[in-house]
Amino acid sequence: MSEQTVDIIKAERPVVVVAGPTASGKSALALRLAETFNGVVINGDSMQIYRDLRVLTARPDDDDCARAPHRLYGVISGETRCSVGHWLQLAGAEIAAAHGQGQLPIVVGGTGLYLRALMAGNSPIPATEDSHRREATRLYESLGGDAFRAKLSAVDPMIAE
Repeated sequence: MSEQTVDIIKAERPVVVVAGPTASGKSALALRLAETFNGVVINGDSMQIYRDLRVLTARPDDDDCARAPHRLYGVISGETRCSVGHWLQLAGAEIAAAHGQGQLPIVVGGTGLYLRALMAGNSPIPATEDSHRREATRLYESLGGDAFRAKLSAVDPMIAE
């Protein structure tokens, strides 16, 4: 994540984060807050960002979306990988847009990694060569999960753990 996203959260302008376990009422609370405080509900759930998972994720319905603006719901194809870094870029842009329109950004979701990264920053991770990623995927597909883990344990027990 860029420091820019953390700076957005640490800025003088407020950002509300609604977090909690599945089926705890996060979405309903975020919607009430958005209606009360001229807010924009911004998805902080790693699965609700996918367009193809609407039924599986309890994504807000059309009535909810008519009551208050909702962002980052169903914006990525299920065929596309979305990382916490990618989500942070998208969320940072939506937070900035909400502030720019005089609205309160309300980030809601149950993906702790996303929310923690938004509030505290993301650990720097070195870039991975595409060729290494393709080779690991090929090896995983040819060996299967258990054999792949065993091979990884032999090479790097700490990473396998």
